[in-house]
Amino acid sequence: METRDHFKNGATPKSHTSRKIKGNKMENKFFTFISPYLSFIDKGHLFKKPFSWLYVIMAIINLLLPLYIFYQAIDNRIFDAEFKITITFLLAWLIIAFAGWVSFQLWWDRKTKITFSSDDSAEFVATPAFSHLIQTLGEWLGTWVGLVGFGFALLTTIILGEEGHYLSYQLGIPMGEYLGSGWTAVFLMPIYGFLIIVLTRFLSEQIKALSAIANNTKKQQTSP
Repeated sequence: METRDHFKNGATPKSHTSRKIKGNKMENKFFTFISPYLSFIDKGHLFKKPFSWLYVIMAIINLLLPLYIFYQAIDNRIFDAEFKITITFLLAWLIIAFAGWVSFQLWWDRKTKITFSSDDSAEFVATPAFSHLIQTLGEWLGTWVGLVGFGFALLTTIILGEEGHYLSYQLGIPMGEYLGSGWTAVFLMPIYGFLIIVLTRFLSEQIKALSAIANNTKKQQTSP
């Protein structure tokens, strides 16, 4: 009798209410199942590991590059060339090995300084990481141009003179043919390296600044 009176009064049975709650939960799960995954992407966590791996790979490549150049030079019979070409190559290779070691440390150090925005209200999450990559690439390329370009130009100018182009071929790398010789190159290569580092750093900072301004603007618009 009490149950019938309960229905007459328009009350919903407890069993029906519990089924309705369960149904709502199932619907929510159906539409929001990948929400944790999307949040993982939006906060930049998905990109952090691959970016770190990229920096590690670049560090290892720079450590192995001098060995590859030495192998290519042997394959091109550098030790069958004239004595002055061989000795110039060995001195140039020492500079290349030093640049490779410096570049290895650069990439290895920078991999711990990749920044992603983890703020839930941030619109541009991965932009700071790409900005950092541009900065690191500039530092790396500027270091190679400044160190190797200067050292190569100095050695070939003093020891080889006009035969410096022959050594560029013996190096067996695409960059070799662009390594100049002559006192003009000795003077310009460090400047080129410096400008590459400064300009890429400037570009990187502009990207970071625009990203920060955009994120702060969105924060102000969404804040009550």
